[in-house]
Parts: sequence; structure tokens; C-alpha cells
Amino acid sequence: MLDCLTMKTVAENLALVRKRIEAACEKAGRDPAGVKLVGVTKTVPVERIREGVDAGITILGENYIQEARRKKELLSDLPVSWHCIGHLQTNKAKFAVDCCNWVETLDRQSLALELNRHAEKMQRTIPVLIQVNLGAEETKSGISPEDLPAFFSRASAFERLDIRGLMALPPFFDQPERARPYFRRLRELLDRLRQGSALPEKLSELSMGMSGDFEVAIEEGATLVRIGTAIFGGRT
Repeated sequence: MLDCLTMKTVAENLALVRKRIEAACEKAGRDPAGVKLVGVTKTVPVERIREGVDAGITILGENYIQEARRKKELLSDLPVSWHCIGHLQTNKAKFAVDCCNWVETLDRQSLALELNRHAEKMQRTIPVLIQVNLGAEETKSGISPEDLPAFFSRASAFERLDIRGLMALPPFFDQPERARPYFRRLRELLDRLRQGSALPEKLSELSMGMSGDFEVAIEEGATLVRIGTAIFGGRT
């Protein structure tokens, strides 16, 4: 059964989320224009996604490439950018390059190789974020903070990958404040990469924060917040 959010219109939910983003930015002394909202549409019906885009969502995030491909075909008339925000199997890299505008979950050398290879074939450059496993959780993908500098150096050698920053999914807490140290650490890791990069201005994105904790993430520097249930309601 869907939660009470589903009973509201997507536009109403989105307006509330945007107010919360603005309030978090004001608290942190940031310009709200510096925070982009990724509408997470995992299992969301296409009709409800269309409502979200009509209400102003411009970026859609999908966890599964098969689902993203199907929805993109059904919503091909919409002016949106598609982000891959779930674990990406190496054998799905071809479809990700074809279907997605961004891949936020680059987490290993073999995936970098395949993304670059297929991007070369399609004559495109794909923006990517490196996923970091901040909590050393076995159930989550991502590069360890210790291995990040070396991985960034190797991945930067691929001409068709445009590394734009970092992404993380910290451990789940029912109290958003407990996630703050993880968000802060991701920002610090990006700062260190920028210090050693020949093109630090390109490393500008921090994808962190979801429906339950995005305000804290914004206070710690998030530029992309991935929000699903707070906009589209609970999943079946």
C-alpha cells in the first residue's frame, strides 16, 4: 500500500521539497541554484513521472538500466536528463551509455573500461561520478576512501569519461544528523581530489542526500540530491 504522500499530487510534493531545499540553502548560506534535484523514479509509473516533469523536474534517476530504457522510450517526448544512480553491471555498460546522460555510480576499473569503450563507439563523452563507499558496507558498492586517489588517477586516463565529482550512499540512519559526518567526509574527499587535479574546476559535483536526509547533505555541500519518495510517494 502506498503512503499518504501518494495521495497528494506530485506537483504539491515537489513544491514542498523545493521549499525545504531553499530553507537548507539559506541555513548554509548557499544559492539554491547550486543544488540540482534528481527525481528518483525507481518503480514509479510513467504517468506519475510525467506529472513530475510537468511540475518542473528536469533530471530523472533510475536504479536499473532495463527500467530506464523502457521508461525513456515511453517518455521520449520529455526534455529531461537521465542519470544512472544504481549499481551498474559491467555487461550493461553499453546500454547505460546509450540510455543515460550521466552515470553516477562508477565504482571499478572494469566498468570504467567498458563505459569508455562504448562511449568511443558511440562518439560521445559521458559525465560520470565516482561512487565512494563511506561506511565500508559490504552490501554497498563503491571505492573505499583510501583507494579513491589511485582510482581517480586511473579513471582520468579514459578520454571518453568526464569525471565530474563524487557520489555516496552513507549508512542508513533514522536521524539525519547522524549522516552528517559521512556527507562532510565526501566533501573533504572531493576537495582533496581537486587539490591534486590538473582541472579542479571540473570536479564540482557531490551527489548525496535522499528523501530522509537531503537537508543535512545540502548543508554539507551537496550539489545533486536524489529524492524519490518525498516527491512520488512510497513504493509498492
